[in-house]
Amino acid sequence: MGFAALDYLIVTVYLVGVTVIGIIIAGRQRTSRDYFLGGKEMSWWSVGFSIVASETSTLTFISIPGLAYKSDMHFLQVAIGYFIGRLLVSVIFIPAYYKGDLETAYDYLGKRFGVSLRKFTSTVFIVTRVLASGVRLFATAIPVHIITGLDYPASILVIGLFTLAYTYLGGLRAVVAMDVVQLFIYLCGAAASMYIILHHLPNGWSDVAAFATEGGKNKFEIFNPTWGESFIGFLSSPYTLLGGLLGGTFLTMASHGTDQLLVQRLLGCKTKWDSQRALMLDAALIVLQFAFFLVLGLCLYAFYHGVAFTELGLKSSDEIFPKFIIENLPTGIAGLVISGVLASAMGSLSSSISSLASSTYLDLFKQRTGGQSVDQKQEILWSRIFTLLWGIVLIGGAMLFADTKNPVVELGLKIASFTYGGLLGTFFLGLLFKHTTQRDAFIGFVAGLLTMVAVLTWTKIDFTWHTFIGCSATIIIGNMATLTRVRTEDF
Repeated sequence: MGFAALDYLIVTVYLVGVTVIGIIIAGRQRTSRDYFLGGKEMSWWSVGFSIVASETSTLTFISIPGLAYKSDMHFLQVAIGYFIGRLLVSVIFIPAYYKGDLETAYDYLGKRFGVSLRKFTSTVFIVTRVLASGVRLFATAIPVHIITGLDYPASILVIGLFTLAYTYLGGLRAVVAMDVVQLFIYLCGAAASMYIILHHLPNGWSDVAAFATEGGKNKFEIFNPTWGESFIGFLSSPYTLLGGLLGGTFLTMASHGTDQLLVQRLLGCKTKWDSQRALMLDAALIVLQFAFFLVLGLCLYAFYHGVAFTELGLKSSDEIFPKFIIENLPTGIAGLVISGVLASAMGSLSSSISSLASSTYLDLFKQRTGGQSVDQKQEILWSRIFTLLWGIVLIGGAMLFADTKNPVVELGLKIASFTYGGLLGTFFLGLLFKHTTQRDAFIGFVAGLLTMVAVLTWTKIDFTWHTFIGCSATIIIGNMATLTRVRTEDF
């Protein structure tokens, strides 16, 4: 059916609309606290919806249906781990964050251990987020390129410039407000696609169930109790029950407890209780959302009569949903769905820009003067300068990934994988072990990073175990450093 003039009009109205409305809703920012934390006056429900939108990139929108298409629903084990991890963050991390008037996630480490560790962990976050977000932005351009015909640079610029506009002018209030809007847009686009598929199938849902269970297979299977033939084999097996639950739990504790991308929103709530409510709203919605996208993948499987994606001339299961959008969605609906793709991308990108700018200004730039206040106009000026800087860096960085075989893509994903464990372990050293010092935390953090370098270089251990391994190494080595220091002092 292709992408018609009406579809382009819908996408244009969406892009202009979210930019203008986001700026209007944001109002006037007087200080960096207003700009980066919404003045700590944001409603818990908007923050909860915003977190869902922030962590839902185009990779989720496109890849999760493709994952169910080629396999089953085992990924939902990880999503259940996500729920458990959010519950633990609300109980362990959020109370600690609200004991002090914190500005960033790494502000806690600064108050617990010292400014040097705050700067170091913030720098690690910045490097990781730049690489990971550049990869995500380029990944978003792939379906936009396939569906609309725009080349990769044009696709990246469309997404990047509109997102940067409302993030630069509106700050976190605009980001959160537009996240809420974008959440419902991409969910409506996906729901419209599922409705059209079910309407097209002669027997509707019955056909989905039939194709998912034909030939003795069960694509509805959620839990995978397989233990493998060896311990290493078990660790290398994707989406096992223990690996999924444990991996999802630790990955979420790292992302929602230590990553400024999401902690920034939790710190923007009025009270500790509001922050906890926002996170538990996110926890419930994220499991439902992943279940929905997995079921969408099973619907696509029935629509294409259960044939392998390679038989459809596709190189990857990620191309299944874009193929359906191009060939089968009627005019108007295709515009809505591609707006949904853009919405998922813009929610993630705006969060990345805002979190990078806040961490750079509050953790690094502001600390060079000992945290002394500057006048309000200068605070806003520098806050916007860093927002503009990181927006340009992410857009330019995504342009470098024009070759999908570029090894920098793999490097960016690996760095994002191995830093989470070290960061989480360092926070645990501060939260749970009262005798650890900045020296112990530094040693533990570096040890955790080096452990993950070894794991990623010399093993095939599945990604679900990475955060747990890095976190464990950091905690163990950090405590060993504590014992060594105590014995030396006693001697």
